[in-house]
Amino acid sequence: MPSHALPESSRTVSVHGPEPQGEVKPGEIAVGVVIGRASEYFDFFVYGIASALVFPSVFFPFLGKLEATLWSFAIFALAFVSRPLGTVLFMWIQRRWDRSTKLTAALFLLGSCTAGIAFLPGFAKIGSLSIVLLALFRLGQGVALGGSWDGLPSLLALNAPKDRRGWYAMLGQLGAPVGFIISAALFAYLYGALSPTDFFDWGWRYPFFAAFAINVVALFARLRLVLTHEYERELGEHELEPTPVIELVGAKGRHVVIGAFAALASYALFHIVTIFPLSWVLLYSDQSVPQFLAVQIVGAFLAAGAVVVSGLIADRFGRPRTLAALAAAIAMFSGFAPTLLGGGAVGQDAFILIGFVLLGLSYGQAAGSVTANFGSKYRYTGAALTSDLAWLIGAAFAPLVALGLCARFGLAFVGVYLLSGAICTMAALAVNRALKLRS
Repeated sequence: MPSHALPESSRTVSVHGPEPQGEVKPGEIAVGVVIGRASEYFDFFVYGIASALVFPSVFFPFLGKLEATLWSFAIFALAFVSRPLGTVLFMWIQRRWDRSTKLTAALFLLGSCTAGIAFLPGFAKIGSLSIVLLALFRLGQGVALGGSWDGLPSLLALNAPKDRRGWYAMLGQLGAPVGFIISAALFAYLYGALSPTDFFDWGWRYPFFAAFAINVVALFARLRLVLTHEYERELGEHELEPTPVIELVGAKGRHVVIGAFAALASYALFHIVTIFPLSWVLLYSDQSVPQFLAVQIVGAFLAAGAVVVSGLIADRFGRPRTLAALAAAIAMFSGFAPTLLGGGAVGQDAFILIGFVLLGLSYGQAAGSVTANFGSKYRYTGAALTSDLAWLIGAAFAPLVALGLCARFGLAFVGVYLLSGAICTMAALAVNRALKLRS
């Protein structure tokens, strides 16, 4: 931290010299983090659920159900491939202009792509062009999500009381279960209330319209917070500004890799309990879609509670130890996950509920667990790229790989996938600890 910076705890920032001071409190920063993440995750899960439930029929009707779903998941992964590119591009925009320009452009792009998907005709009307446009919109969503990084999670971590950093770290992660609950509830209602013809013709488009509206509201809420003098001053004092990616990689490249793999157990589990099982139930189970989504919604409520509990556990035992212990728990879960998934409706529901609890506990502390390694100068860009790479390595291809391998070779590969993520997390945390002991 630079010598002029104040301690990392809650501080008072002078905005107009001797005038009354404006306080930047961790709770206020947390509000901005929760608003931003909840809106992003809602958009995220609307597309994810549609990629399993809708897109195989609407955009790939000329293929068998399995092949159509695999192609749908391949397009789903494109956003995670383009996300790091979006981070690099919009970091340059921020350096060239300012943070408000970057956020406005990123969220405008995200809203435009989401609305574009909502209006997109299916294969029956415009043929292969519909698939091309869907892929382009999905790439645009990834670029926009990479560009929407505002630095508030890092600012929250730096301003949180030292003995409560685990608690404040989990607040932004609550956006994931909240976003899933709303999106799954919308799809469950529409799927159950409409006839199949109406649902696949126009009903599935409503969640995308809702996502567009929420993005607009979230944009103004975040801009109103981030662009105040207090926050600009605070971000500047902590040096939370973009740095060139080449410079970051040269100075802190190994920490980018460690950070990406440190969260892999949680990110690998993320789509294995949210998107993949919905496709598996549609293809190989007789459970009704609204009923299964209802179970997932219950699981997401459990995950939200587990996210909160993760903050208490991390503050007591430390974030690295918490992540390592939960990686070990996910490794154990991987051993009986195939049995549960193959055990009929009861086993599948148990898989969902247990998986969501583990996801909440691990994901609650997954973000930024080792970003302190970047120091002040590289933290802003380093935290963004670390998150992008964790999503790309751990989650982007999870539905595609899990469904493809399980359909061909059996459900045991779900366990293999989860186990590999857990091993990567424990290895990365061990390397991080060894580097700290040597320094």
